[in-house]
Amino acid sequence: MVGAGGAVSLPTFVSDAPFAVGETVTLGEDAAHHLRVRRLDTGMRVGLLDGTGSRGAGVLTLLAKRHAAVHVDAVELVAPPSPVHLLLPVADKDRMLWLAEKATELELTTWRPVLFRRSKHVTPRGEGPTFHQRVRGRIAAALEQSGGAWAPTMYPEAALGAALAAAPVGVRFLLDGDGVPLRDHLAGVSASVRSVVRDRALTDGPAAPAVTVALGPEGGIEPSEREELVAAGFVPVSLGRRILRFETAGLAALATVRVALGDALGDGSPPIAP
Repeated sequence: MVGAGGAVSLPTFVSDAPFAVGETVTLGEDAAHHLRVRRLDTGMRVGLLDGTGSRGAGVLTLLAKRHAAVHVDAVELVAPPSPVHLLLPVADKDRMLWLAEKATELELTTWRPVLFRRSKHVTPRGEGPTFHQRVRGRIAAALEQSGGAWAPTMYPEAALGAALAAAPVGVRFLLDGDGVPLRDHLAGVSASVRSVVRDRALTDGPAAPAVTVALGPEGGIEPSEREELVAAGFVPVSLGRRILRFETAGLAALATVRVALGDALGDGSPPIAP
């Protein structure tokens, strides 16, 4: 595996439990299977992630059919990226899974599916505990592939009102074909976030303000839903002239916001000394 800087990186796996130097971490059946597929064996070094800011490495000490064990000898803590949250529609399963994978690579902070009125007409749609486990697995795989230290926090699907009540305070955008271009809003947001991040680094001040992006299902949101979002402080913005599928729109918006904030793919988030 080759990292972003061109250096060869370790095969990396997500641990369900936190880890520290000197501890032995147990990896589950999926990781054990992937270790065997990649022809890794005991004595080899592997990387570890916990999805909450810890990036580690250690030596594979056991490889069984249903589990594996790694003795941890190095850990670094990685500062979280500026918070970017997503309100996405409950929609087609495969498209939601694709969006979860790509959003993880772009360091999405939270994943919150919304049951819009048009969501009920989609089949097969992504909802329920079994589907949530599939999303969790796709997120873990994307984290391992990208080497990111932070996985998005997952929330179960909710009605629009409940999702709006739980949305963090901060900058709020609604993707809407009739809105003004997203780029017109991001210059001021970028300057504000950069200032807060700089002040926090110097004075341990407050965290950067959150950016939340909401997008509706195929066919769009109902007028009353749009009114509810706007009343909650969501500014209608567009991504251009084309009508995009929800997963394309979500990814494009996330990438645009990340670049504007200056920390796409974690480039602006230096490690914290362990």
